[in-house]
Amino acid sequence: MPSAEPPAGRPGATPAPLTPLDFQLVLLRRMADHNPDLVDEARRTLGVSVGVMREANKRWQARARSPRSRGAAARYRSVLGAPETRTARRIGDLDCEAWRWPVPLWPGLRFEVLLAPGGAVWNEWLVRAPDTAPPPLRTLEDLTPWSCTVDEAACAFAPARPLEGTAPTRWGLAFTAPDARGERWTVHAEFTWGLLQRTTVTGPAAEAEAEAQGAS
Repeated sequence: MPSAEPPAGRPGATPAPLTPLDFQLVLLRRMADHNPDLVDEARRTLGVSVGVMREANKRWQARARSPRSRGAAARYRSVLGAPETRTARRIGDLDCEAWRWPVPLWPGLRFEVLLAPGGAVWNEWLVRAPDTAPPPLRTLEDLTPWSCTVDEAACAFAPARPLEGTAPTRWGLAFTAPDARGERWTVHAEFTWGLLQRTTVTGPAAEAEAEAQGAS
């Protein structure tokens, strides 16, 4: 399939509305910093060029920063349509709602937006689709790029400690995990839009445990 190119704009012309395809390109653009080869493969699957991906991200950012923006929840709904599901949740003492949409690039995932009372967006990331089994996560070797979500890694290698992300839409986790030989290691995992991008082994788990005991 030939790669589509962004249309030539005319001065004063109304920009074309963003589409679910554009949103998938926005997700990929953020992931390209860590996994350019995977992103290129996914982009080719969608039949678009690098220029189209960059333009979609540029338009998304412009809409998000526009003073006329109606807010994140309205923006997602205008681009993605009505959520596939809307589920009430309770977090601590607050009632909230989770909106989810399918993402054709990752059929086993959903894009989830968590709305606080009043409609403000608390969180926005990829999660496992209902009735879809999570991946088996037992060793370091299972932690391949795009293999799991934040919640899945945190549950598989509990207790996991959240780390501050290096940019918006990014998260981190620190935990210990065994390799295929059974040796345990301290691991930093990085996520973009909730999907695993890379892991960094920072040292043997025994050293981190000893340091923690010494600090206490």
